Amino acid sequence: MEFKTLRNIESSFKQIRFFGIVFICLCAGITGYSVFSAFKFAEVQRQKIYVLDQGKSLMVALSQDMSQNRPVEAKEHVKRFHELFFTLSPDKNAIESNIKRALFLTDKSAFNYYQDLSEKGYYNRIVSGNINQTIAVDSISCKMDSYPYQVRVNARQRIIRESNITERSLVTRCNLINSVRSDNNPHGFTIEAFEVIENKDLRTLNR
Repeated sequence: MEFKTLRNIESSFKQIRFFGIVFICLCAGITGYSVFSAFKFAEVQRQKIYVLDQGKSLMVALSQDMSQNRPVEAKEHVKRFHELFFTLSPDKNAIESNIKRALFLTDKSAFNYYQDLSEKGYYNRIVSGNINQTIAVDSISCKMDSYPYQVRVNARQRIIRESNITERSLVTRCNLINSVRSDNNPHGFTIEAFEVIENKDLRTLNR
């Protein structure tokens, strides 16, 4: 009888030890999952940026790796430069304002091109002839696998006169280098070695 009692005690102890081990494993699993979930939640929250809009409303923005968006920023930088540099109206102040803003995005190569056109009287003819010039960028090829980044732009110009509209093909190329971001240069690039390699008339439409 005493031997049977001892066997029952030993069996009970084994059961208690088994359930204890199972309980400890469950606690460890729950704890590990909780810690993992907490870290994951914290990581998601760190990607959120709260932006105060002129002190009025609070907006949520998501952060991401800057390098993932660089090709898009590079193309937007080049497109913005071309729109400012080649969009002209018969207003001397408007031309100078656009050129000034465009030159913040580039080095002296674009300024030399502007100075060459100015010395040839190109901008004076725009003003005196009451001419509007617009540009539409068709494509931007940007090679981001080598530095400085090589860029080629295909665009169309429209020279709008009172009597007719002339369409031109404009092809340019340049290099892009990284620079400091600022209010005048939000994308943090600088255009260098800017060059117009084609600027020819395609057709003229009478108005």
